[in-house]
Amino acid sequence: MRHWLMKSEPDAYSIDDLASDGHTHWDGVRNYQARNLMRDGMEIGDRVLFYHSQLKPPGVIGLAEVVKKAHPDHTSWDPDSHYFDPKSTPEAPRWFMVDIGFVEKFDRLVSIDEMREYPELQKMVLLKRSRLSVQPVTEGEYGFIVDLARRPVSE
Repeated sequence: MRHWLMKSEPDAYSIDDLASDGHTHWDGVRNYQARNLMRDGMEIGDRVLFYHSQLKPPGVIGLAEVVKKAHPDHTSWDPDSHYFDPKSTPEAPRWFMVDIGFVEKFDRLVSIDEMREYPELQKMVLLKRSRLSVQPVTEGEYGFIVDLARRPVSE
């Protein structure tokens, strides 16, 4: 099992949306590195840190898991979609997505500022100013962040 961090703007798709829907496809990724991670690296059962971006400060708000392996992102074929790509076709898809399912919403957000305080997290891709919307996380980083989220804020 691998571990990942996936970013979403809460006004576009939030952890509450995922909790309500139960599962969703992670469409609209238009970065080749992030696409390759989803297409080539993600497996059913992989765990995901759900990260709310565009907050002040942004941070991890919950957990999801991969419930369907990578498959072509159909939004790239829709001319009315914000994610349309005329170079992507059903016969030769350029973009892929995975489906994720809701696991848990944390009682509190683990902010990027808080994560920066811990030496255990200093090698995280996220803390190296990565703009990737999908990124790998080590098992240790994943477990540490989950533990942080479950601690009382006063610790």
